[in-house]
Amino acid sequence: MKRVYTLCIITCLVMSLFSFGIHKITRGDEKHLKVGFIFVGDEITPYTNNFIKARDHVKEVYGDRIECVTIYNVAEGQVESHLQELVDEGCDYIIAASYGYGPDVKAIAEQYPDIQFCVPTGDNANSDPVLPNYHNCFGEIYQGRYVCGRVAGMKIKQMIEKNIITPQQAKVGYVAAFPLPEVISGYTAFYLGVQSMVPEATMIVKYTNTWSSYSLEKQAANELIDENCVVISQHSDTIGPVTACENAKLEIPVYHVGYNQSMTDIAPTKSLISCCVDYSYYFEQSIGALLHDKKIEDCIDGRTYGQDAMAGLDKGWVRILDLNETVAPSGTKEMVEDTIAKLSKGELEVFSGPFTGVSVFDPNDRIDLNSPYKENAQSSSPTFCYILDDVISMEEMNEK
Repeated sequence: MKRVYTLCIITCLVMSLFSFGIHKITRGDEKHLKVGFIFVGDEITPYTNNFIKARDHVKEVYGDRIECVTIYNVAEGQVESHLQELVDEGCDYIIAASYGYGPDVKAIAEQYPDIQFCVPTGDNANSDPVLPNYHNCFGEIYQGRYVCGRVAGMKIKQMIEKNIITPQQAKVGYVAAFPLPEVISGYTAFYLGVQSMVPEATMIVKYTNTWSSYSLEKQAANELIDENCVVISQHSDTIGPVTACENAKLEIPVYHVGYNQSMTDIAPTKSLISCCVDYSYYFEQSIGALLHDKKIEDCIDGRTYGQDAMAGLDKGWVRILDLNETVAPSGTKEMVEDTIAKLSKGELEVFSGPFTGVSVFDPNDRIDLNSPYKENAQSSSPTFCYILDDVISMEEMNEK
């Protein structure tokens, strides 16, 4: 009997050692990545905080298979030295999350072909020279803007029905960063969503010429409030506009539609809804591709075009955030769900209708939306760059 016990013990030890050896070999075969992130702000700004959430998502998904190195508050035009810092630290994949980083990142990518680089919101991955290690990605955010515009339109329609305003007072304002296609596409989609509910609606746009200035964004919003806008939205990175709306003490209330984060906790009586691009999926799928030595675009659950990837509401790359049902009219939730379903199935044309416009880059380039414009047809970065005649107007900010 003793010999049997001894044999069992020896067998168990051998099997344990064998199992440990197999586990060690398996673990040793796992590829690991060092992933570098460069952000234009930090967690205080909704834009950067959105990327931080995506980074934290992949850290949770991949655990110790990836090591993340993050550099915050890097202004556009000052990214080159920080890129070199991440290269020198041995990063295998570098994500630089701001449109203006694009040219500098691509130049570095050309020098280091063994490192993968991505500029979310960028538009130069498919421009010469096309580099196999340089990528762009973006969610089809015009869909989210359109949904949010319809929510704003429902609120304005309710205000008209309750005789709070007349149809001629259906005026919306928009705090915009720069006159870039990304921004123009967003506010046009937002307006078209409003107009689908309130045909009389018009919109005023004010540019701050900065992505992230709380004081300038709040000033622009206050100027729009002074011009009797009843809903204000934004393509800018701070909570300045929503704060202005919440603090406005007017007989006619002014509501807010946000971007990149829910604003309900900041403006519980004025925030209607927000939308954002969720980069978690692209980050997860692109890192997964590199961990398995595959081409990034071959592993993306979305649409790809060359070195570029995109998706919308249907894949979760665009999300609608926290409808404030204490402020929104009855039936808004159902309308949002229906609009999302139609956009996801391709049943709605956003850039369509009895509108004409002119390009901000060429006064001779005009568009007629009776023939729908296909946004994101061959680029994740928006390309719509036309100011709609008669219904959208540009105004300079007041000098301080």
